[in-house]
Amino acid sequence: MEDIRLFNQDLRYNSEAIEALSRSVEITLQTIGEDPSREGLLKTPERVAKSMLFLTQGYGQDASEILRSAVFEETYDEMILVKDIELYSMCEHHMVPFFGKAHVAYIPNGRIVGLSKIPRVVDVFSRRLQVQERLTLQIRDAIIDALEPLGVAVVIEATHLCMVMRGVQKQSSVTTTSSMSGVFMDNAHTRAEFMRLISSRD
Repeated sequence: MEDIRLFNQDLRYNSEAIEALSRSVEITLQTIGEDPSREGLLKTPERVAKSMLFLTQGYGQDASEILRSAVFEETYDEMILVKDIELYSMCEHHMVPFFGKAHVAYIPNGRIVGLSKIPRVVDVFSRRLQVQERLTLQIRDAIIDALEPLGVAVVIEATHLCMVMRGVQKQSSVTTTSSMSGVFMDNAHTRAEFMRLISSRD
């Protein structure tokens, strides 16, 4: 329980957290038949520990706080789209990576947010153990909560190494998830425009 407590309190690169994670990596190496004392693996437990803390840094970040730090009053009422946002996450079932792109759009209702904050929100939720379905909803809900827009649309396209490297081993498979609210749900024209824009590669 102590290791879990350290992990969830966002003690990034804290010596206690690194030591706890390093011990678990060393046990893993021994269990799979490796020798943690051989030259090539001497620093591996610490490297993996630091890597894990970096890859899961989203646990210590607040997406709502990030969004609300750059909200501006504005009368613009057309679609705002940030597409092709690179994302890297880890499947919570096997703790192997999945990666791809997120497309995020919203229609303001008197307030806009600094454009750089949308990719940061994607990073906050992707830098956790995840399933793609939940990740899609978390991004949508964070924008709804912070901006109360007329509508939000999120589409994620990702390759999961748990499908590519193991299991069914389908190397070309891509998983697509989507979630929409407000006018993106209610207005077919708005929804179609969003889908057209994220499909365009011009």
